[in-house]
Amino acid sequence: MKCHEFSKRLLAVSLFAAIACTSLAGAAQEMQPGKGVAVIPVKSTDQGVSFQNQLVVRGLKDLGYDVKEAREVEYATAHIAIANGDATFLAGSWEPLHNDFYEKSGGDAKLVRAGSLSANAKQGYLIDKKTADQHHITNIDQLKGPSIARLFDTDGDGKADLTGCTPGWACEKIIENLLKSSGLQTTVSQKTGAYSALMADVIARYKEGKPVLYYTWTPYYVSALLVPDKDVIWLEVPAPAGEPQPIGKYYGYAVNTQHVVANKAFVEANPAAGKFFQLVNIDVNDINAQNNRLFSGEKTPADIERHVALWIKSHQKTYNDWLAAARSAGEKPSLQAGQ
Repeated sequence: MKCHEFSKRLLAVSLFAAIACTSLAGAAQEMQPGKGVAVIPVKSTDQGVSFQNQLVVRGLKDLGYDVKEAREVEYATAHIAIANGDATFLAGSWEPLHNDFYEKSGGDAKLVRAGSLSANAKQGYLIDKKTADQHHITNIDQLKGPSIARLFDTDGDGKADLTGCTPGWACEKIIENLLKSSGLQTTVSQKTGAYSALMADVIARYKEGKPVLYYTWTPYYVSALLVPDKDVIWLEVPAPAGEPQPIGKYYGYAVNTQHVVANKAFVEANPAAGKFFQLVNIDVNDINAQNNRLFSGEKTPADIERHVALWIKSHQKTYNDWLAAARSAGEKPSLQAGQ
């Protein structure tokens, strides 16, 4: 072989190797579109949302993002922190329950509510089925009757004690407004505090055969322990004055959808993350089942990680599709920049 022919072949091989290396580097970057980008999650102090939060965190890490440990704050503070850029996202902004938090934090100008993290979230007031059947109670208005209200009196003041929720969640204000607007305030008191502790007392009372009256929502572990239509019943609530009566039974709340709410500037700069926020979705029943594991004692960070890993394993194709779509969204800006 002549020297100049050998040199040509060597040059061709070198060029091919360089192109191959560039392609591999591009592929690696495509697999990790979030490399070098820090993400700061926030989550509620309620441990029942840890599963949803950790699933989103896992997806972002698989996309290469540097996800910091989640900070625990209440929902109003979370929305403000995200709008101000002090945090990146919250996996669990309820619509319409948290609409006021969303709008007062800047709304669509500063925030993005992406996709449907979990749909068909139900809220309302429940009592034990035994008491409901014995006294023919189906509607919360029946608690205006002193004799009915006293059935649920736990502190001896003659008023029904309605287990409410943690101050700062928004639901406690809605409950107070209901009691005032419906005239129930004279016979019903809301008990607020750390929700998990309040519900531990409710469950203990139920196991003792005592009447219980409480607010809850789905998805949450409570409805796996006190099963609606079996152990407890939802109380109907009259429609607000001046509004049309809803079709069918009304329990005081519109059905909610949970979203990932994120900083708008971050989403615009990180389309891969934005796409993942949009696509991630968990069935209500899956969250209920995981929350029941929490209540049973599987509540360490390692337990939550295992729950997430098991969920991904049983939904592997769906999860892989989310990541593929996110990676595809993440590469588009760089392609446009090179045109």
